[in-house]
Amino acid sequence: MANDYFQFKQFTIRQDRCAMKVGTDGVLLGAWADLTDTHRLLDIGTGTGLIAIMAAQRNPELQIDAIEIDPAACKQAKENVQDCPWKEKIQVFQGRVQDFKQDYLYDIITCNPPFFINSTQNPERSKTMARHCSTLSHEDILNVSEKLLSPEGKICIILPIPEAEHFITLAQSHKWFINKFTTICPTPNKPPKRKLMEISKRQKDIVNETITLETERHVYHESYALLTKDFYLKL
Repeated sequence: MANDYFQFKQFTIRQDRCAMKVGTDGVLLGAWADLTDTHRLLDIGTGTGLIAIMAAQRNPELQIDAIEIDPAACKQAKENVQDCPWKEKIQVFQGRVQDFKQDYLYDIITCNPPFFINSTQNPERSKTMARHCSTLSHEDILNVSEKLLSPEGKICIILPIPEAEHFITLAQSHKWFINKFTTICPTPNKPPKRKLMEISKRQKDIVNETITLETERHVYHESYALLTKDFYLKL
């Protein structure tokens, strides 16, 4: 039963009908994305609704839209939103973000996207959609953001290192600029596994940081604990 939900300090994420459960990537992005001077946020591929709910906790003034292609996950995200303290601030939509339109623009887009580009697909369709780029390519993310972001808007995304390099190269070819990236290391002695990236159409001085997840197994590193202390129960 414990795997059916994940308890945070101020909300609970139920996940028994979602292909992708609560994981470190989503928590990292939800805690890391800069919400300063933002009024509208779009979370692409919201899954359980985790990142949208984290954003609402961090900035209760935000108006948040979240979109999910998988009907079962979308229904569960809606239920998680209804059970959280900020349900009035979050709307969840089911469908392809490539077809998504609103009569306003967003200040920030968050996305913890599928990242397998060319690999064996899972026979379970929901897991394939969640993990593989077949329904949401890096190009799709950039094209959608071009349409839905305000001129000053930004994308915040997390990817494994090889896919992050691919995404950065593609983004730069579309005249996006890397404003900030944070490299994620599992432990002090292991090579980095993920990159958090903020990109926009505005060139700025690049902020480059590193976060380490653990000092040893089940012991959070100070940098990760500091980032996530408002969310994890044991911090």
